[in-house]
Amino acid sequence: MAQPEQQQLQKQQVAEAALGWVRQEIILGVGSGSTVNCFIEALAASRIRIEAAVSSSDASTALLESHGIEVRDLNHTGTLDIYIDGADEFDVHRRLIKGGGGALTREKIVAAASRKFICIVDESKKVGVLGSFPLPIEVIPMARSYVARQLVALGGQPELRQDFVTDNGNVIIDVYNMDLVDPVAMEMKINNLAGVVTCGLFAVRPADVVLMATSSGVKEFT
Repeated sequence: MAQPEQQQLQKQQVAEAALGWVRQEIILGVGSGSTVNCFIEALAASRIRIEAAVSSSDASTALLESHGIEVRDLNHTGTLDIYIDGADEFDVHRRLIKGGGGALTREKIVAAASRKFICIVDESKKVGVLGSFPLPIEVIPMARSYVARQLVALGGQPELRQDFVTDNGNVIIDVYNMDLVDPVAMEMKINNLAGVVTCGLFAVRPADVVLMATSSGVKEFT
């Protein structure tokens, strides 16, 4: 079987497994990305009827609404019980890199507002040390050059994501070769730079549970 086909099957497998965490009539936080798209499709096809969803991206909102699932503003819901989202990388401590799709800020907000964060991935996303995937950072446009210089001083190689604007109207800088042996410390350093909205490290608040699809089934990291 071709690798992309295997990966797609694993995404569908872990999306189905995530349904086991979803209860009837809750307001559910929903992330973004290809694995989350599989989860939304699985949720819509299931017999689980949630009250509503809070979405972390315009694309996920459109997909949820296309299935008749109501999407609400987080300001009107209070604390969420569960947040389901994917990741670009994760380690054994459930710390993540997210933001390959550019929705990292809203994803981080919804994760912070949720009692439990369930991360769903295929086995290609597991790493020993974070950082093979370039670290996305959402930046206010006027601060782009300043932030890039500070990231060089921190040891990274920043590149502006071309022809991309976030749902919040900002730009993304992708940072290569950043030392992420201590992702908690680096997350705080980057987030303290003036002009940074947030970075794609989810280490201060990691996932509570990672569900990883493999060729032999879904493994759970807690």
